[in-house]
Amino acid sequence: MDMQSDFDRLLFFEHARKTAETTYATDPLDAENLTRWGGALLELSQFQSVSESKKMISDAISKLEEALEVNPQKHDAIWCLGNAYTSHGFLNPDEDEAKVYFDKAAQCFQQAVDADPENELYRKSFEVSTKASELHAQIHKQGPLQQAMGPGPSTAATSTKGSKKKKSSDLKYDIFGWVILAVGLVAWVGFAKSNVPPPAHSPPR
Repeated sequence: MDMQSDFDRLLFFEHARKTAETTYATDPLDAENLTRWGGALLELSQFQSVSESKKMISDAISKLEEALEVNPQKHDAIWCLGNAYTSHGFLNPDEDEAKVYFDKAAQCFQQAVDADPENELYRKSFEVSTKASELHAQIHKQGPLQQAMGPGPSTAATSTKGSKKKKSSDLKYDIFGWVILAVGLVAWVGFAKSNVPPPAHSPPR
């Protein structure tokens, strides 16, 4: 069931990414489209290995920064950028380098809150971002994050290794849970407004 919904999301956001790319070719100054593109890349990054994920998050950051060049007041793009910085920080094992990303993320979330003070999601994101460094230290103490993401080589996996992997995988979802679910929610709504069809429909009766 989980795998199916993950697969559906993967298809949905891959379709959304391609649609955004096509739209960009005809209208490169559409800030809404650039924000959706960045959000789709951020969602897709969680299905990749660590190195691929970093590359995709960097692409998302560049699309979101482009959206903000067009419309500096676009608070959903600022908020999305904060999520991208947070994800990048967690993927970086170096504490000092990660902190630079977390600080940038906190600034983005603060700006988003300032622009839309009633938005509970923005406030929650800012609140969680203040604990990011502490969480990062705990996570990387438990071993490299590479195990938590993407397909890993597992030829002679013992049941202990299996349960370690499961824990590691659960940890990944703990880290990205609040980021990805929130981004996903905003992106689904955004794409629905743009009449982008979801990838899978139940057959008509």
